[in-house]
Amino acid sequence: MLSNRHKAIVKTTLLHQLHLVDSDWEVKDIHQRYTMLSPTLLIDGIYKSMEGPKSSRYIQLSTSDELLWITGFNIKAVDEKNLKEVSKDFICHMNVDLNDVHYYSNFNMEDRIGKQYPRLTSLSGGFEDCIFPSGYGIPVKGNEYLYITTQALNLNQPKIFKKVKHLVSVEHEKYDGTQKPLMSKTVFIQLPFDKENPFKSPLTPGSNQCIPVETKNHCYTDRNGNMLSGHWIIPKGKATYRSSIDEQLQIKDSLRLHFSAIHVHPFATSISLYDTTTRQYIFKSQIQNYNDKAGLLKVEPFSSIDGVWLYGNHQYELVMETNNTSMTLQDMMGSMFLFFYDKEMDEKLKLK
Repeated sequence: MLSNRHKAIVKTTLLHQLHLVDSDWEVKDIHQRYTMLSPTLLIDGIYKSMEGPKSSRYIQLSTSDELLWITGFNIKAVDEKNLKEVSKDFICHMNVDLNDVHYYSNFNMEDRIGKQYPRLTSLSGGFEDCIFPSGYGIPVKGNEYLYITTQALNLNQPKIFKKVKHLVSVEHEKYDGTQKPLMSKTVFIQLPFDKENPFKSPLTPGSNQCIPVETKNHCYTDRNGNMLSGHWIIPKGKATYRSSIDEQLQIKDSLRLHFSAIHVHPFATSISLYDTTTRQYIFKSQIQNYNDKAGLLKVEPFSSIDGVWLYGNHQYELVMETNNTSMTLQDMMGSMFLFFYDKEMDEKLKLK
């Protein structure tokens, strides 16, 4: 009677605690690359986004409080036994979270605590690499705790019994005074739905409304009491969705954008950052889907050493285009982790 997601949680917990499959993480730190090999994840049926078996752990890049620079992240799905790489179709996502109270207190920046969701980034199938522009990265104390969560996916093989692991790597280097710090801001599409009849189709087909996947997770209330969902159902065919992100960005004056990590679900064809004040696209990420199955082949990031300016007196939206070529309804999300040059952090580090 459980949902598919809760079945996976119960099965994975039992398999790991009874040691029926490997339940340990393996970690190594060699040549500025910290690697983690997840416990075994058993794929025994269809697992859509955020339904599959998953595992989490805390990591520290070193045991000292030396200042390190995170320059990138990577995830691969590998076979449980020979550790050879297998299809990216078995990667749902890999999240990197931090404790913002501890992190900002280390840099005497307590005024930032609680202002943003404390997730640095998220990788997923089609976007398995997050490599920041040369000379940029995320500053962390070596003994800062990062929380890693990795989850499996299977959209296409209903009859399957496969054991996989996820190999996660964090690229880092020592601070030499020349690197420029980045801060991450999470923005995502939120669409209104009828809180009285949440699973009823909108009265106006094609409008910027949605049917939520569920009303517990990824649901929010705006300042007017309207219900919004960040995880919604898309119909067959093409559609466009848009959502204001001004409250999520919280730009006081101006910020210079250098990189975007993008998280979308299959059947998305593009996602854009749009300046509604100037009516211009800041950038548009093109998304390639497989032609013969459900899944993302490649999600294009934004990356720039020079950067592009966003302003506090402008208004911004995320705009997503989808094309559901399957025969059934599909679920969708659209989010970006936007990395801006952190001038305040840079000045603090140079003073030290």
